Amino acid sequence: MGNCCSDEVSHAGAHPVGSATAKAASAASAAADRFLRSRGAGASTQIELSLSASNLGDQEYFPKSKPMVVVYSKKRDGTLEEIGRSEVILNSLNPFWTTKISVQYQFEVLQQLVFQVFDIHQQFHDVSEKMLKLEEQEFLGEATCLLSEVITKRDRLLTLKLGVSEHNLPNPNNFGELTVQAEESSGSKAIMEMIFRCSDLEIKDLLTKSDTFLLISGISDSGMPVPICKTEVRKNDLNPRWRPVSLNLQQIGSKENPLIVECFNFSSNGKHDLVGKIVKSVAELENMYHRKNGENFFVPASNAHECHSKEVLKSQLYVEKYVESNRHTFLDYISVGCQLNFMVGVDFTASNGNPRLPDSLHYIDPSGRPNVYQKAILEIGDVLQYYDPPKRFPAWGFGARPIDGPVSHCFNLNGSTYQPEVDGIQGIMSAYISALRNVSLAGPTLFGQLISTAMAIASQSLAENQHKYFILLIVTDGVVTDFQETIDAIIKASDFPISIIVVGVGGADFKEMEFLDPNKGEKLESSTGRVASRDMIQFAPMKDMHGTGISTLQSLLAEVPGQFMTYMRTRETQTDS
Repeated sequence: MGNCCSDEVSHAGAHPVGSATAKAASAASAAADRFLRSRGAGASTQIELSLSASNLGDQEYFPKSKPMVVVYSKKRDGTLEEIGRSEVILNSLNPFWTTKISVQYQFEVLQQLVFQVFDIHQQFHDVSEKMLKLEEQEFLGEATCLLSEVITKRDRLLTLKLGVSEHNLPNPNNFGELTVQAEESSGSKAIMEMIFRCSDLEIKDLLTKSDTFLLISGISDSGMPVPICKTEVRKNDLNPRWRPVSLNLQQIGSKENPLIVECFNFSSNGKHDLVGKIVKSVAELENMYHRKNGENFFVPASNAHECHSKEVLKSQLYVEKYVESNRHTFLDYISVGCQLNFMVGVDFTASNGNPRLPDSLHYIDPSGRPNVYQKAILEIGDVLQYYDPPKRFPAWGFGARPIDGPVSHCFNLNGSTYQPEVDGIQGIMSAYISALRNVSLAGPTLFGQLISTAMAIASQSLAENQHKYFILLIVTDGVVTDFQETIDAIIKASDFPISIIVVGVGGADFKEMEFLDPNKGEKLESSTGRVASRDMIQFAPMKDMHGTGISTLQSLLAEVPGQFMTYMRTRETQTDS
C-alpha cells in the first residue's frame, strides 16, 4: 500500500518547507485522495478463507489421497497470482484444512479466486508445502468463484463443484466439491474514535484563509506513509475542532505503531499547504486525551543541511475525545441479508450526437464493442449485481422525447408505463438499445426529477422496513441546468438509504459539475438553507485509469461502503435516542 504515495512524501511523511512545501503537500494530499477514494471508508478489509472438500477424486484412482489446496487470484489479463496454500492432509478424500488463506477484500473490484486441489506424492511427504512443485503432483480438480459471491452469502459459505481445466484426469466426471467459508478479521471491528482540535494554528501565508483539515497516516515497513483517513475542512478557524474520525485495529496493526497526524491548509486547487504535524501512536494519543495535554506541531527544518532537525511550532493538537468500541462492519450488514440495489439513469440529450453515426456517444458498434454509456453501466453493475440477489434493476432515461410525447426528464428505459425494473445487467443493455430506437434525443440536462424518483423508491423501502440500500448511477455527457432543483433533491435524498454516482462521459468541460463532489470542501445548501445530512454523492469524468491503476468508476464505487455505514450508524443513533 505504500506505493500510493509519490516520491515527494517517501521519507516517513516529511515535507520540506519554503517553495517545495506546496508541491510536497499537494503530492501528499493527492496520494491520500487516491488511496481513500480507491479504498473507501470500510471498503477494504482482511478476509480469512477456511477450506474443506468432499468426495475428492475417485476411490479407484486416489484411495489414499494426500490433498492440498492452492488459492490464486485471477488478474484482469487472465494470469494467476498465488495467494496461499493449505497444509497437506494425509489419507483423506474429505479433508478439512486448518490453514486459513488471507485475502484483502475490496468492494469496488471483481476479485476472481481460483482453487486448485492436488494429491501430494508420498516422496514429497517431508517437503514444506511452500516448496512443493505443483507440476510434480497429481491434480484433483479446480473451482472458481468471485470473492463477493462468498461474502454475500448469509453464512459467508459457498460450495463449489470441482472441475477440470487443461488437466487430463482418468475419470473427468467425479471431482467432488470444495467449500469456501469467509471470516472477516476481528481487527476490523475494533474501533478507536477520536475528536481532534487545534489551538493557535500558525498559517504562515497571510493571504490565505485558515481552512484546515487533518490527514492521518500509518507507516509501512518500508518507511512510507500509508494514508488512512482525513477530517473535513474547517473554514476560517485558527482553533478548529473536527468531527470524529474512526480508525480500526486492522488499519493500524497495533496501538503501539506510530501514526503521522498532519494538518494542512486547504486550497481549492489541490495544493494544500502543510501547517504542521506530529508523530504519535494510538496509545500515546489516548494518553494525551486522559492527561488533557496538547502536543506541539512541528515542521521539518528549512535548512537542507539539517534534514533531521525540525522547527517546533506554538500550534498544538489536542485529543478531545477517545473511545474504543466494537462495531458492526459493512460485511456484517451484508452477511445478515442487507441488499445493495442498483439503479441507472442514462442521458439522452441531443448533445450526445446522432446514435446512428459512429461519432455519437450512443453509437452501438456492430462489432460489439461497448460505447461509453455501456462501459459505465457494465463496470458498476458487474460489481453491484452480486449484492442484489433478485437482480431487478430500475433503469431510466432523461432528456429525450418518447414517441408521440413531450420531452421527458425521467422515463422508464424499458418503455413500460409503470414498471422501471429490468432483469439483470443484460436487461439494462437491451432496454438501453431499444430506447435508442424509440426516442428522439432532446434536452436540456436535468437531474432533479430522476433523483426524486429514485429517492421515492428508497423512501418506500425504508417505510416498509426492508433491508435495502440503493445506488443510483447517472451517466451524462453534459452539465446540469437545474442546479438548485438538483441540489434540493440531493439534500432531501441524504436522509434516505441511497448513494448517487454521477459519471461524466465525452469531451465536455465538467468544471461546473464539481459542485457534486463533497471532496472539494464545500457543503451543498438547499433553497431553504438546509445542508445534506451526510455525503452520499460523488462525481467524476470517466477516465481509463488513475495513477494507482484503479479506474475512475472503481474509485467512485469505493466510497459506497463508507456512505452506507454513515447512513446505518445515523439510523441506529436515531433509533437508540
